Amino acid sequence: MSEITNFKGEAVRASEDDADAAVDTLIRTVGERVRKARELKGLPRRVVSEISGVSPRYLAQLEAGEGNISIGLLMRVAIALDHRIEWLVGEEDPWTSEVLRAADLFRTASAADRARVLDILAPHPPESLKSSRICLIGLRGAGKSTLGALTGESLGIPFVELNREIEAHSGMPVNEVLALYGQEGYRKLEAQALERVIATHDAMILAVAGGIVAEPDTYKTLLTHFHTIWLKARPEEHMERVLEQGDTRPMAGRPEAMEQLKSILRSREALYERADARFETSGMSRDQARDALVALIHERGFLGRG
Repeated sequence: MSEITNFKGEAVRASEDDADAAVDTLIRTVGERVRKARELKGLPRRVVSEISGVSPRYLAQLEAGEGNISIGLLMRVAIALDHRIEWLVGEEDPWTSEVLRAADLFRTASAADRARVLDILAPHPPESLKSSRICLIGLRGAGKSTLGALTGESLGIPFVELNREIEAHSGMPVNEVLALYGQEGYRKLEAQALERVIATHDAMILAVAGGIVAEPDTYKTLLTHFHTIWLKARPEEHMERVLEQGDTRPMAGRPEAMEQLKSILRSREALYERADARFETSGMSRDQARDALVALIHERGFLGRG
C-alpha cells in the first residue's frame, strides 16, 4: 500500500496490487482480442507481423497476455488487422457490443441520418419543440374555433383549424372525407395535416377535432409540438353551442344525445387532462373568454419560447 494525495490535498491510500491486477487484466484482454481479430480475418501471425512491423515473437507474447505493448505498436497492430484501437482496449466487447456496432454504423451514415439519430438520442428540450405554437383541444362546442380566431387576432398570430387544413389538402369537406375514406382514412389525413402545420408555423393557434386525443401517435405529436390548452364548458353549454352552429352530428334525432355527450366527456377526460393548461369557458361572453385566454397564454409563457 502507498499513500498519495488527491486533488483536495487529502491523504488517501492506493493499492499497488489492485493497480497491477487491473494492468494484467487489460493486457490479457487486449491479447485475446488481437488473437480473435486475426483469426476471424484468417491472417497468419507472420502476415500481421509484416504489415505492422511488430515481430512475430512479440505478437505471440501479446496474444498470450504476456506482452506489455506500447500504444504506438498497438496502433500498428490495429491498423494491420483493420481494427479500431479503441475496440482492443475498451470495456465493450467489439464482437457483442451493440454500442460499438451503433457507433460504427453512425460513422458511415449520411449527414441526414446522423442528424435524425442525434435528435432521437439527444432531443431538444421539450419546450423548445413547442416554439410559440398553441393548440386548443376539447369537445365540440367548447369554443375552440370562435375563441381561437379571436385570440389569434388579439395576439397577432395565425389561427388555423386542422379540419380546414384537411379539406384544403384533400379538396373535399370533412364529411365527404369520412364518407369516402372512413374514420381510419380521416385520421391518417389528420396526422399528415398536423405534420404540415408544424413544419410551416412556429407561432400560431390551432383548433383540432375533439377526437384527436384518442389517436395515441397523433396526440403525442400534438403534445410534443404545441402548448396545449383544454377548453372546458358545462355539457349543457357544449350542446347549446353545437346546436347554434347547426351541427348536430351525431346527435340528430337522438333524445339521449346529452347523455352521450357526457359519456364522451368522461371517456376522454383523462386524455384532455394531459394538456399543459385548462381553461373554463362556462358563463363567459366571447370577449371575456378571449381576454382571459390571452392572459393565461401570457401568464404561462406560451409565446416567445424558442
